[in-house]
Amino acid sequence: MNFPEFFESAPRITVRDPLARFLGAAEDGIIEYTYSDAVKLAGHSCPTVASAYLMTRAAMRALYPAAFPERGGIRVELRDDRLTGVAGVVANVVSLLTGASNDTGFKGIAGRFDRRCLLSFGADIPGQLRFTRQDTGTAAIVSARLERLPGDARITSLMPRCVAGTATAGQTAQFQSLWQDRVRTLLVEHADDPEIIVVQH
Repeated sequence: MNFPEFFESAPRITVRDPLARFLGAAEDGIIEYTYSDAVKLAGHSCPTVASAYLMTRAAMRALYPAAFPERGGIRVELRDDRLTGVAGVVANVVSLLTGASNDTGFKGIAGRFDRRCLLSFGADIPGQLRFTRQDTGTAAIVSARLERLPGDARITSLMPRCVAGTATAGQTAQFQSLWQDRVRTLLVEHADDPEIIVVQH
């Protein structure tokens, strides 16, 4: 696949999934996710997809400082309603990485590995997302301050032309480059920036 080169420079997320271990899908249940995986799921690369990826990473690091995060062992709540803005996109990326799902998730095996009802919307929380460990009850609230990382001003004039189909080939290429450069800046230069990806315990 011809993804932008910076995808390979984005942080990777390694988890341990007890279900994958039980079924022999991954040795010791260890699975590594990349930003490319999130892009394949969403079908596109944008600041929202990147921030959902980084918020999940930050929450997992806060909840499991000395161990692999347990996929399927985390409950996730979104502040926004499921139909509000980009909440659905964020939820899909979070679900990919954590295994958390609503009532359509995996039902489990003999009472184990149930992934249902671990993802919910409309929570009264002081942040975008709250991640809670099922085993300890420890929680982390995370938010992405994307307004602190504005995109190139030229995007504002180029996007309408691209949407309307009136942009030249050069303008289209410039728009795409500027758009992905903001994603690159977020993923590569600010992945661990506490002013952009804010974690509250």
